Amino acid sequence: MKLKKCVGIFLFSTLCLNVGAIDHKGITFDRLAPDRFTLMENGVANEILVDEQEDAGVMIAVRNLQNDFKRVSGRTAGLCYTPGVKRMIMVGTLKSRYIRELVKAKKIDASLLEGKNEKYLMTVVSAPLNGVNEALVIAGSDKRGTIYGIYELSEQIGVSPWYDWVDVPVMPRQNLSMMRGSYTAGEPAVKYRGIFLNDEAPCLTGWVKHTYGTNYGDHRFYARVFELILRLRGNFMWPAMWGWSFYADDPENSKTAHEMGIIMGTSHHEPMARNHQEWVRKRSEYGAWDYASNQQVIDRFFREGMERAADTEDLITIGMRGDGDTPMGGKEGEDDKYVPRDEENMRLMEKIFRNQRRIIKEVTGKAPEKRPQVWAIYKEVQRYYDMGLRVPDDVIMLLSDDNWGDVRRLPDAKERKHSGGWGMYYHVDYVGAPRNSKWLNVTPIQNMWEQLQLTYSYGVDKLWILNVGDLKPMEYPITLFMNMAWNPERYAAGNLLEHTRAFCAQQFGEEQADEAMRILNLYCKYNGRVTPEMLDKDTYHLASGEWRQVADEYVKLEAEALRQYLKLEAAYRDAYRQLILFPVQAMANLYEMYYAQAMNHKLYQENNPQANEWADKVEKAFRRDAELCREYNEEMSGGKWNGMMTQKHIGYTSWNDDFPADRLPEVYRIEQPEQAVGGYLFAGDKGVVSMEAEHYFASSAAPETAWTVIPHMGRTLSGVALMPYTQSAEGASLSYKMKIPQKVDTVNVYVIVKSTLPFLRREGHRYTVGFEGGEEQTVCFNAELNEHPDNVYRVLYPTVARRVVKTRVKLSLPDRADGTYTLVLKPVEPAIVFEKIVVDYGGYEDSYLFMDESPCRRNKLNGQ
Repeated sequence: MKLKKCVGIFLFSTLCLNVGAIDHKGITFDRLAPDRFTLMENGVANEILVDEQEDAGVMIAVRNLQNDFKRVSGRTAGLCYTPGVKRMIMVGTLKSRYIRELVKAKKIDASLLEGKNEKYLMTVVSAPLNGVNEALVIAGSDKRGTIYGIYELSEQIGVSPWYDWVDVPVMPRQNLSMMRGSYTAGEPAVKYRGIFLNDEAPCLTGWVKHTYGTNYGDHRFYARVFELILRLRGNFMWPAMWGWSFYADDPENSKTAHEMGIIMGTSHHEPMARNHQEWVRKRSEYGAWDYASNQQVIDRFFREGMERAADTEDLITIGMRGDGDTPMGGKEGEDDKYVPRDEENMRLMEKIFRNQRRIIKEVTGKAPEKRPQVWAIYKEVQRYYDMGLRVPDDVIMLLSDDNWGDVRRLPDAKERKHSGGWGMYYHVDYVGAPRNSKWLNVTPIQNMWEQLQLTYSYGVDKLWILNVGDLKPMEYPITLFMNMAWNPERYAAGNLLEHTRAFCAQQFGEEQADEAMRILNLYCKYNGRVTPEMLDKDTYHLASGEWRQVADEYVKLEAEALRQYLKLEAAYRDAYRQLILFPVQAMANLYEMYYAQAMNHKLYQENNPQANEWADKVEKAFRRDAELCREYNEEMSGGKWNGMMTQKHIGYTSWNDDFPADRLPEVYRIEQPEQAVGGYLFAGDKGVVSMEAEHYFASSAAPETAWTVIPHMGRTLSGVALMPYTQSAEGASLSYKMKIPQKVDTVNVYVIVKSTLPFLRREGHRYTVGFEGGEEQTVCFNAELNEHPDNVYRVLYPTVARRVVKTRVKLSLPDRADGTYTLVLKPVEPAIVFEKIVVDYGGYEDSYLFMDESPCRRNKLNGQ
């Protein structure tokens, strides 16, 4: 399907982007000119003329357009049924009274709309009716075409389809004008385009309970969902079905869908316009959901569904699965024993098809092929299809992805001749093995585009349905899916992110679009690596630095998202939190938590007391996760979305875990007497031993002094100094114990100290360094840290600007049968701050942070 520009230069951005009127190329804000058509002047919009006999769904959209003008200017656009002003907006389907008059007067070309599906024409017409000088005409081939044209205008004047569901602000304007001309978005490429609310507990159910006070979604709730679908140019929906019953809970639900123009269906395992809950609630009366043993009751159940749906556009699901979306004749799952009875089930399914179509004919009084039907080839049903099970030619064959975004099966050239056509059931939410995926959007943009264009290229163009879980927070993948369903060929690999950018421009403004696009794309990419439910401490490799790398990527992305959030105008911040900031912060925090758990387990195994610090980080991140979700529920948008972010996501061990709440990941702690210090024993690793100064094995203080750790001093962990500085350092020492391979006889020792100036001994301050049982050398580390002309630019400034002095001392190792050596540092003058010690026996690479600390464990010292 190709978009068509009709006449003139009426450049709606949909022509370019096909995501709606995002960048307002057609509408100019705050500019009125004689060569342009005025939509709104001084806050007063043109009246909207409509036939009083117009379809109910069109009228609902017209009233929304009236309110959309109010969102822009503060004043509701007027509505009239007879022309009475010189300039107006005219709206109607091709069959409505005023549009017929325009066709008769050759003011619009009916051939552009006749016989078309859901197409609209938007054009500026001179002298359309007696007494009217000029009008913007929105004419549709049918009611949905007209509705899409109405909502196109809403987008053009600055109202996002997500104004309600994401709280996208509408920027106030007083004057709006547009270039004269004509435009159409053409016909949709895919006939049925919609979403499936699924797995709705606890989030969607909790939010609905908080918002509407009901234990189910009633017509008020569904009307908001239907409006969103229509604003995104969709037309189809499967309703939530875990604990809700769309038809039985509120009789107004079906009526509302029909009036608004939404075609309803039932999910892949809910045949004949019946919700599964309708059977569950009367199971004691109905008996087993088993067609082989309970056909009479089930046929009556099917007939009641068809009778209820007879006068609607509902798309009828046929076929049957087992009770509660399980295989026929058994259960599925990691631990369930299920022996398929394929041949028996296939024969039974053929009987079910015949009887369902007989019921359709008897209820509607028409041949069954006159009522659109769909058969879902999902899970084990695909096996039946591959073994030869078929439905009549008029039935839509609904294929599926693997629940994770990759299509399982596509029709070959022969199969594409099936006259009923083919559909695709696609997921961005899933409950099932190996883990549920419900909490956040984890769909990479590129993966969805790649698989959907593949789907369309193989002739799958009759029905696209997207499992969106609770709807929030899947806002962007919903938009991408619906836009691709309208025109799957609009985007290619090279321009795909134009869609993401246009989406961000629509929600946050043109100035913020580039950066928001970059962050949104990266978080979708990062989240696509592994879902939060599957992430754990073992996902990434710790020793190679992989874990730290990916955790740091999220930390960086969070900082960038927060920076943009703070730069936004206040009105945009709630929308930004929902679409970008919250998911980035939530995942960054989750990565920090599991990385900390991995470090905790590693250090605990090494008997390193730093394990306790990482345990603290795990607990802190776990608490922050709960706080982020609380803020989403209770603070964001003034608490509008309370209940929507209550999904469990920490603690899965299998997909069907029934744990009551998120569980703190397991951590280990090393118990130590409060006064215990020292006791570190390091193991050489790859030719080097790198030690933080505070991780000594033993210490000895001078009289009236104490070795004091100064947290965060220096480039890495801390500094260690003998305090107070006014006392003598004689007799003080720090010792560092390490394991070095026995074949090593000489090492280079790097001692890193703070760049203290020689304030006491002008010739320089000193310390000694040596191995127990070996030679000892004296180091004067700051003799040249003065303003002597030879030193000031050569040594002083470069050193103090970097804040440390690194000294290399070459030492021979004494004989040690077990390869254990003790290095001793002794300050000669006070105020020497030791920061790090590196013993190099062939592996040291010069680095600004003096390499990561080597593996160590901690022993209890006698007398300490």
